[in-house]
Amino acid sequence: MNDASIIELLRKRDERAIAVLREKYGRLCMYTAGKILAQREDAEECVNSAFYDIWAKIPPEDPGDLKTYLCRIVRNKAIDKLKYNSAAKRDPQLCVSLDELAECIPDSRGAEPTVSELAGLISDFLRMQDENQRRIFIRRYWYGDSLGEIAGKFGINERTAATNLFRMRKKLKEYLKKEGYDNG
Repeated sequence: MNDASIIELLRKRDERAIAVLREKYGRLCMYTAGKILAQREDAEECVNSAFYDIWAKIPPEDPGDLKTYLCRIVRNKAIDKLKYNSAAKRDPQLCVSLDELAECIPDSRGAEPTVSELAGLISDFLRMQDENQRRIFIRRYWYGDSLGEIAGKFGINERTAATNLFRMRKKLKEYLKKEGYDNG
């Protein structure tokens, strides 16, 4: 069943929509949550909660890309769960990748972009990049893959992956600065 049909089932409040969503995207959602959370039960909780959110939000929301919309909800729930579980402790793998990206992103002081504006700028930047570079960037900063995992997926060594990411972050920082957002 395609995404438009699933969204239509959700609009009609047909409970089959959740079963179809689970069948079509359940593994991807578990993978997304599992990259952030160590406990399978926590990942399952986030996925189930995301399915509930989809049920509650459609309608009135109309996601343009159901897969991305669902993965974003799962990822946000997993990050929230990680924060809750670890309170003062933080997952070093996720923190390293987010800290790397933080050096490019404007802080929240002053007249800085909203999250949606910043997300739009990053999306625009990524669309201008080579497909392989874009995929490496997304694997690192969206899915939280380690350099070793990225190297394995793309058939490169870890050093090459690190260099590619460093260059992409530098380009992103320059792009954001050109767009009027400087991180100081």
